Amino acid sequence: MQNLQFPINFKFKITTLSNDFTATDAGGNIIAYVKQKMFKFKEDISIFSDETQTKVMYTIKADRWLDFSAAYSFYDENGNEFGKIVRKGWRSIWNTNYELIDQHEKPQYKIEEENAWIKVIDGIFGQIPVLSMFTGYFFNPTYLLKNSNEDLIVKLKKQPSFFGRNFEVEKIGNIDNDDDDRIMLGLMMMILLERRKG
Repeated sequence: MQNLQFPINFKFKITTLSNDFTATDAGGNIIAYVKQKMFKFKEDISIFSDETQTKVMYTIKADRWLDFSAAYSFYDENGNEFGKIVRKGWRSIWNTNYELIDQHEKPQYKIEEENAWIKVIDGIFGQIPVLSMFTGYFFNPTYLLKNSNEDLIVKLKKQPSFFGRNFEVEKIGNIDNDDDDRIMLGLMMMILLERRKG
C-alpha cells in the first residue's frame, strides 16, 4: 500500500457474518480487502489485494486473547513482522488511545479520539429504542494519528450512516514511505476494534 491517493475510504459490508470491509483510494480503486476470521480466540485479520481474496498482502495477529492491552502485530506476505498497534489499556475506556510501534519496537505514532464525549453520548442514546437507529447519523467519532512531536499526520472520521459502515482517512501531514503500510494497518485494526462499540 505505497503511494496512496488520499482520502482513503473504508466501507464495511453488512451482508456478511464476518467483520470485513473494502478500502478504496480517492479514485475509487480498491487498495485492500480486510477480513476478520470468525470464531477465533485471538484476533486474526487478513488483508487481501482485492475482493477476490486470492492474494494475501498482510496479516494482523493478536498476541493474546481478548485483553485491554493486547498488541496486534503486522506481518508481510513472507511472514516478517514489521510493526504493531497496542491498545493503551484502561485509558481507552474513556478516550480511545493506541500506540503504533515500529519494526524496532519503538513507539512511533499515537492514535487518540478527538472528542471522548461523542463515545459517551453515543453509548447512552444507543440504548434507547428507536433513537438508537439514528445515532450513526449524529454521533460520529474522529480519530487523530500524531507523531512523537504531536504533529497531526492523519485524521480518520466516521461518516454519517445507519450502520456505522463508512469511514474516511484524510492525510494532514507528511508520511514517510516506510510508514504507509504500518499506518494504514494500524488504522484498519483500530477501526475493527472500535466499530464494535458504536
